[in-house]
Amino acid sequence: MATPLVVNIVELLRRPGTIKDINALIAVADFDFADERIADVAIPVTVHLESLANGVAVSGQARAQWRGMCRRCLRPIDTVLTVEFAEMYQLILEDPNAFAIEQNQVSLLPMVRENILLTVPLAPTCRDDCPGLCGQCGADLSEASCACTAVIPDPRWAVLDSLRENLTKDS
Repeated sequence: MATPLVVNIVELLRRPGTIKDINALIAVADFDFADERIADVAIPVTVHLESLANGVAVSGQARAQWRGMCRRCLRPIDTVLTVEFAEMYQLILEDPNAFAIEQNQVSLLPMVRENILLTVPLAPTCRDDCPGLCGQCGADLSEASCACTAVIPDPRWAVLDSLRENLTKDS
């Protein structure tokens, strides 16, 4: 079975300016994400390769199904991440961020995998204005306001609160 997203670029290397487009549907297992947040749904990948004098410019897009929990209200999130990428492949690595061309082939799978993993949010929210949960009673503030009124001060901050009061009196 052929390894997905390994592209023979002999023709691209012969003439700068040569273009090659690839559309593929890659199984999540081929990426070996080791991240249960990325759903086991095939990932469509669109890649545009263009040869340059010093390598091959690769740009494109991948769309991965992603699942997680909102960090504010703990609701499940199920969405599609659209990942745009633009990378360089070189025979002689002049750019420290470039990927290597090996035996007139480029392996796009590690590059696409890396870009998808970098796009997965570390602290996702279900929406930008999610109010989250009440710190006292745990009510979901996006559904209704809670009956909590007074904020109970943390006794560990009492010394700093008194210092702040003294500073405001002096100024």
